[in-house]
Amino acid sequence: MTHPGPPHEATARDIPLPTADDVDAAAARIAGKVDRTPLQRSERLSASTGADVWLKREDQQPVRSYKGRGAANLIAQLDAEQVWAGVVCASAGNHAQGVAHACASLGVNARIYLPATTPRQKRERVAAIGGDWVETVVGGASYDEAAAAALDDARRTGATLVPAFDHPHTIAGQGTIALEVVEDLTAAGRRLDVLVVPVGGGGLLAGCLTWLRERHPQVRVVGVEPAGAASMIEATWKGGPTTLATIDSFVDGAAVRRAGDRTYAVVARHAPELLAVPEGRICTEMIDLYQTEGVIAEPAGALAASALDRVGVEPGQTVVAVVSGGNNDLLRYPEVMERSLIDRGLKHYFLVDFPQEPGMLRTFLDEVLGPDDDISLFEYVKRNNRETGPALVGIELGRRQDLPGLLERMDASSMDVEPIPHDSPLFRFIL
Repeated sequence: MTHPGPPHEATARDIPLPTADDVDAAAARIAGKVDRTPLQRSERLSASTGADVWLKREDQQPVRSYKGRGAANLIAQLDAEQVWAGVVCASAGNHAQGVAHACASLGVNARIYLPATTPRQKRERVAAIGGDWVETVVGGASYDEAAAAALDDARRTGATLVPAFDHPHTIAGQGTIALEVVEDLTAAGRRLDVLVVPVGGGGLLAGCLTWLRERHPQVRVVGVEPAGAASMIEATWKGGPTTLATIDSFVDGAAVRRAGDRTYAVVARHAPELLAVPEGRICTEMIDLYQTEGVIAEPAGALAASALDRVGVEPGQTVVAVVSGGNNDLLRYPEVMERSLIDRGLKHYFLVDFPQEPGMLRTFLDEVLGPDDDISLFEYVKRNNRETGPALVGIELGRRQDLPGLLERMDASSMDVEPIPHDSPLFRFIL
C-alpha cells in the first residue's frame, strides 16, 4: 500500500537540513574514497514492469554497501582537534564497515562498538577493513546497549559520534547516489523518471530527496520499508518519529525502530511515496536477483527491487532501484528460501490430529497429498492415552493453485486438520 507522507513544514524548518549544494560538495569530497558504482540493466525487471529498469550496484562498494558514503563525508570534515580525538560509532553491520573504511582511508582513529550478538565473521571483517586505525569493542546484549556505550564514550573522551543516518553530513553523503545515477544516465542519453530506494533510518532516502528535489524535481522518488519495521511510514502517520513497540529484525539493514529526526524532516518536507513490502516478498527478490542477475544481495539490498511490482511505473520509463548492500550471511539462506516459499504460496503448515491406528500416515500420503506435494516437516507426538496424536506438518506444493484441492481432501479425511495462518505466533518456532 502507498502511504504519501504529509508535509510538516514547521517540523522541517526547526531542524538544520542539508541542501543540494551539500550533496554536490560531498560528491567532490568523497571522490576516490568510495567507489562510483555501476548501473546494471535488469532484463527481468524490465520485462515484468514494462519499464526500463536499472540497478544501482552499491553492493559493489569495497564494504559491500553504500554506508561508506555518509561516513566518509562526515569524517572528512572533522577539524584537526576532532581528528586528534577520533571517532566512535555503534553498529552490528554495514555502518561499522563504512566507518572502518572511511577511517582507514582518511587516517582517523575509531572505536566501533559492536553488540555481543554480532557474528564473528562481521567482527573480523570490521577489524580487517579498519586495520590499525580501528579498535572494535564488543559488549552489550543488544544494539541499544552498544549505542549507549558509544554515546558514553563520546561524552567522556570528546570523540566525535558518527551516526548511521541522522546527521546532515551523513545524509548529504548518501545523497551522492542520486547524483551519480543522474549523471550516468545523462551520459548514456537517458533521463531518470523514477528512483526507488530502501528505507531504514531514512538517510539514503533523505539524501536522494535533498538533491533531486532541487536539481531534478520531476523525478518520482519512492521509499521502500520492510513491513515488519516500517518506522518512516509510522512517523508520517503520527506526525513525527515514533519508536515502534516491536519489529521484525529479519531485514537487519533496514530494521530500525525509530526514523531519524532530520531524515524525517526531509521526508516531511518533500512528501515522497512510501511503500511497505512483506519480508517474504523481499526474500523472493533476493533469490531472483541471484538466479537471474547474479547479484548477491542482503535483505535490505533487495528491498527496493522487491517493490517494483507495486510502484506502478509506466511503460518506457527509466527506473532505477538501489541495491543497497550485499553483506549476507550464507547461514541465512535456509530461512530466505523458507520465507520465499511461504510468500509464493508454495509452503503451508498444519496441525494434524492423526487417529491412533496403524497405517494412518500412509493414508495421509495416499489420500490427502497431491501428486506434486511434498512433506517438508513432520513432528509427531504419540499419545498412548488418547485416540488421536497431534503432528506439526509442513507441506510444499508443486503449484500455489494446488492449495484448494489439498484443503478439500483434508476436510474429507478422517483427520482433524487445522491450518496455521502465516501471522500465527507459532511461526516464530518454525522460521
